[in-house]
Amino acid sequence: MTSLTRRSALTILAAGAAAAWPPRRALAAATSLRSWPIQAPHRTGIHDVAPAPDGGVWFTAQRSGELGWFDPASGRTELIALGRGSAPHGVIAGPDGAAWITDGGLGAIVRVGWPDRGVRAYPLPADAPYANLNTATFDADGDLWFTGQSGVIGRLVPRKGVVTLAEAPRGRGPYGICTAPNGDVWWCSLAGSFIARIDRRSGASSIVEPPTRHQGARRVWSDSQGRIWVSEWNSGNLSAYDPKRKSWRTHRLPGTSPRTYAVYVDDRDHVWVSDFAANAVLRFDPASEAFQPFPLGREGAGVRQILGRPGEVWLPESGSEHISVIRAA
Repeated sequence: MTSLTRRSALTILAAGAAAAWPPRRALAAATSLRSWPIQAPHRTGIHDVAPAPDGGVWFTAQRSGELGWFDPASGRTELIALGRGSAPHGVIAGPDGAAWITDGGLGAIVRVGWPDRGVRAYPLPADAPYANLNTATFDADGDLWFTGQSGVIGRLVPRKGVVTLAEAPRGRGPYGICTAPNGDVWWCSLAGSFIARIDRRSGASSIVEPPTRHQGARRVWSDSQGRIWVSEWNSGNLSAYDPKRKSWRTHRLPGTSPRTYAVYVDDRDHVWVSDFAANAVLRFDPASEAFQPFPLGREGAGVRQILGRPGEVWLPESGSEHISVIRAA
């Protein structure tokens, strides 16, 4: 399928194209954006966020080596130390209700129990080189898969406490990772500019080449239909791969030099991306193929991960030490 490389902020394709990629629901008409400064005694270096099961929001404090918990009802922040040398990157909620963290400083996967706040580290194998741990996802069996930018794909089996590593195809670059509704685990390579599917039995990865060369695939997320959405850092595109049709669609973000970082698909199958160049978050409607921008109020906000729960999209502003949320009616 032909790539769509030049799009304005509100591009509408022909009805036939829209029918091929239907959304689950129409765009919500009403939205609101609210932000809070992180109330902490030091700069945290907020990097990624994940909604917690108690209504709060976790965030990785990469600079201070902590897991943060933010309460949107009161604006209060709690910080939990992860250990000397910690530099956490990603955080997700596990099926056990705990926070699971990829910690590049410790070279370990870290679990913070909730609400007990107990910290447990699962180190990488002792003979493993520096992995530069990045992002993680749970599969349907409860195993945790994760990426390391130095060129590794890892797996933690929590019930056994065993961590194994595999060399990533083409070496350096593994970054974002996600699980599709059918249980398949997909990851992308920022340095290699491709996406890949993991064979969960063998741990081997099969590469899928995007249509745009050297595009810098940074993060990936699946929608309810199993399409894999890709944020392309170098090209400024938002792309989607359909494994059933083995086809791609590519959409250029508005602006002259977009830098697409985060991608997330919400419960309505609307796609959210952050654009570092525009200092904005954008919502993409797969029905009209239109982008709706949400400018951020502070310069250099730097939204590095987007995650949410029904009706809420949470944003970590790494450049401004704020947490923001966009709520849809």
